[in-house]
Amino acid sequence: MTQLPPMTPDPSPPVVPDGEGLGEDAPVILRRQSLRESAARTYARALPIVPVRARGLTIEGADGRRYLDCLSGAGALALGHNHPVVLEAIRAVLDSGAPLQVLDLATPVKDAFTDELFATLPPELAAHARIQFCGPAGTDAVEAALKLVRTATGRDGLLAFSGAYHGMTAGALAVSGGAPAASVTRLPFPYDYRCPFGVGGERGADLAARWTERLLDDPKGGTTAPAGMILEPVQGEGGVIPAPDGWLRRMREITAARGIPLIADEVQTGVGRTGSFWAVGHSGVVPDVMVLSKAIGGSLPLAVVIYREELDAWRPGAHVGTFRGNQLAMAAGAATLAYVRENDLAQRAAVVGERMLTRLRALAAQCPHIGDVRGRGLMIGLELVDPAQPDPGPECPEATTETALTTGAFAGAYGREDGRTDGRTDGRTDGRTDGREDGRTGTGAAARRAAPMLAAAVQRECLHRGLIVELGGRHSAVIRLLPPLTITDEQAQAVLDRLADALDAAIRALGDRADHELPPPAPPFTGGRR
Repeated sequence: MTQLPPMTPDPSPPVVPDGEGLGEDAPVILRRQSLRESAARTYARALPIVPVRARGLTIEGADGRRYLDCLSGAGALALGHNHPVVLEAIRAVLDSGAPLQVLDLATPVKDAFTDELFATLPPELAAHARIQFCGPAGTDAVEAALKLVRTATGRDGLLAFSGAYHGMTAGALAVSGGAPAASVTRLPFPYDYRCPFGVGGERGADLAARWTERLLDDPKGGTTAPAGMILEPVQGEGGVIPAPDGWLRRMREITAARGIPLIADEVQTGVGRTGSFWAVGHSGVVPDVMVLSKAIGGSLPLAVVIYREELDAWRPGAHVGTFRGNQLAMAAGAATLAYVRENDLAQRAAVVGERMLTRLRALAAQCPHIGDVRGRGLMIGLELVDPAQPDPGPECPEATTETALTTGAFAGAYGREDGRTDGRTDGRTDGRTDGREDGRTGTGAAARRAAPMLAAAVQRECLHRGLIVELGGRHSAVIRLLPPLTITDEQAQAVLDRLADALDAAIRALGDRADHELPPPAPPFTGGRR
């Protein structure tokens, strides 16, 4: 049986029905939802619950069952459900008689939110920044950012990355991984476990950066003149894949040298989630544009674009939206930003997240069905795999990768300048090709085939044990944990205990099927929800 190291007893309430007559409503409500809502609904399919009360990490359903919520509104609830400072801010606006919706007019609430937001930004950006309030969804802010850089540069092309997710509207979808678009050039994103070059580690990230640099400078590369590059400091829906700090700095250098605005999509990574107030802070990179949503609204809908004033080439009305003046969201957002900043919750997320990652890596050492454990702060992912099936990955079949690297085909096209044909940058002669010193392989060749059936079973078993988790990754085989930044040590232990138990139960229930999954089909691109 897969078990974590010993932990203190679970402090949360037992997951048993304890409602008083509420349970009778839940099946009726769920049935009506299935009959009336669109087939595009997502979370409701995997999480058949009817929340009626919530506080912090805990949700109570209409059936009286209690759950630890590690979905947190897809990362929108930095302080968890109904935090007192958020409720107080909302009540203050309601009691004041202030207008709740003001389009783009100036208000004291909006001014206070902008002050608080600018206080958290990288100083080099905040000193000369502009803010655009968008329709209240991250995808609209992405659309605004793309429109902005195209207007400012007069160019049309865009640079985006494999595995990315930026939203579901047309422009945002076009720069997401798996969605074809003629004006978007798709670039390799460093993915240690399933490296597109089959090597992983720092070497894989270096090859990804070299590929980008050479492609942009190749007059025959077929790249439309780029108006901007958009990236996520940690790919969330793509499977919780942190961008290496060195690679991010290379992207900043490459774009700055060529006059290409760099857009950081911090919709899910922002407000302390990764252990830094903004995820770009880990690398010290200062982007030209930041796309912000989710947690900045303090649990209510809000989205903005922050950008350098030199890019402000828009004409009046170039990007508008009726609900960009949501006063309740601005008040809740200002309170959330201030609370996270004043209580240093980003550092708290870094500490708790590292403890959780350490314990999950101990679990992975005992369980061959866990292919990789990764994350940053309280943005954590476990990639589940079929231990019996090696899978070099569709991005780069083993034979093709080996041939390219050993014959110098890749080096000649977009790689080395020093005459080496083995592609090495570190002088190693010991035969290692992953660039790692810690014993982990981290290579595409070592990866196992994704196990989405097992991941879905683990999600169900988690729900049965009172734990809500999300799935992500290329084949929905990554268990994602996005707890609020206010999670206590005891709650973190309870989450991991329940997850370990759910994993063990799912493996037992599936039996041989857990070890011999069929190759996951390539589903139509849907991305996450934004």
